[in-house]
Amino acid sequence: MRTIPRVSRKPRVLFLCTANACRSQMAEGWLRHLAGRRLESLSAGTHPTQLHPRVVSVMAEVGIDVARQTSDPLEAYLEDPPDLVIAVCSAAAARCTSLPGRIPLLSWPFEDPADVRGSELEVLRAFRAVRDAIGERLRAWLVAGCPGLPRDVPPR
Repeated sequence: MRTIPRVSRKPRVLFLCTANACRSQMAEGWLRHLAGRRLESLSAGTHPTQLHPRVVSVMAEVGIDVARQTSDPLEAYLEDPPDLVIAVCSAAAARCTSLPGRIPLLSWPFEDPADVRGSELEVLRAFRAVRDAIGERLRAWLVAGCPGLPRDVPPR
């Protein structure tokens, strides 16, 4: 198992979902975009697959490039753990009720847009709705001072 090395000493926030294909990837891109250099944004899955191509296209619509993001397993981050984990699906939150080293875990469940069936327009609407909901939640979280992030690692 490869370990994902720490890139910086900034507070690290890891977004977790099951496949690390949609919601956690969107959240990683959004936080990187919104927080700039204050926080390091990461994502992982309990059972990672690959970045969903519709995520790349709907994030590009709002000016965020996620095309180079990778789908990684949670275990890759546990040797050098993040400062906060935010589970963006209820299944991942239920599976990770306790993390090693007392890593704080927040649960922000969003519907999985990859589960939506219908016309291309209906599927794209679902991806856009989740994208926008995640962006709004992260904006509010940043404005509120990043609740849940341990006090000894404040965003710079």
